[in-house]
Amino acid sequence: KIITCIVFITSNFANLVIADDFNSWINSFKKYAMKKGISKKTLDETMSKVKYLPKVIEYDRYQPEFYEDTATYISKRTSNEKIKKGKYLFNNNKGHIMDIELEFGVEKELLLSLMGIETNFGTYLGKMDILSSLATLSFDKRRSEFFTKELIIILKLIDNGTINKNILFGSWAGAFGNFQFMPSTIDNYAIDYNKDNLIDLKSIDDSFPSAANYLNKLGWKKNSPCFYPIKLKENTPESLLNTSAKKIKNKKKFKYIKKYIVNDVEVNENLLVGIITPDSDIVEDSNILKPAFLVFENYELILKWNRSLRFALAVCTLKQSFENEI
Repeated sequence: KIITCIVFITSNFANLVIADDFNSWINSFKKYAMKKGISKKTLDETMSKVKYLPKVIEYDRYQPEFYEDTATYISKRTSNEKIKKGKYLFNNNKGHIMDIELEFGVEKELLLSLMGIETNFGTYLGKMDILSSLATLSFDKRRSEFFTKELIIILKLIDNGTINKNILFGSWAGAFGNFQFMPSTIDNYAIDYNKDNLIDLKSIDDSFPSAANYLNKLGWKKNSPCFYPIKLKENTPESLLNTSAKKIKNKKKFKYIKKYIVNDVEVNENLLVGIITPDSDIVEDSNILKPAFLVFENYELILKWNRSLRFALAVCTLKQSFENEI
């Protein structure tokens, strides 16, 4: 009990010190933001309510993508219940979603898959105060530069009336809406599709075309493959394997790679492809060659949406499931 008490007192003291430092940081940030063109009115209305959120730092340090094996990660996110929910949402918004697919050249199944995995079709949008989350991560040293830029962007969007500051609740990392757009993604790709002078990414009206526009601008190729599961021969060179989501570096034409693949895969021999083995660097005691996947350009585009090998595999897996259902 004495040890528990000491830990509690020490923790409380540490939090008080951080809170004090955070308040000083807020004052400095407001000056910086004004130099970046954010109005004093917007800063007074927003930053005065911002708080340091210790939970955000906890979440930043522990993310399931870096610990779960691939099979577990995918199975959790591509269940029959998820397919059922996606079909229900599609049937209730069929005309709009079909129009979006036609206009932007992005499959409805992909849009449903992304929304399903990101927010379980809008049922889990996140409850964190986005401005506080971004401020906390900007104050934190680990990725301060990135999150400072995101915070400035969201404040500009509030300042110019594009986003309603009163509905900014989302993920711990500052992502917002049905497809969990970061502020920079909102700024670059989000669309006021229903022309009401407000981008509402919690609505089907704006969120689906915004997601489709983003994928279209990334270069998504409709009806092209994403990945194939493969079994590798024991003599496969490690130099061919990719384990990082930052970039699929080790790519070769399929005619060079196919000699290391046991199962039959029908692919154009001159197509540039990569092999990923997502468990080998992360899961304890994993086999360096298992599981393995042959990945294509569309797969790499999903990595630009979310830099997680498992996320991209789950999205493409759920997309395939929807192709058989709607």
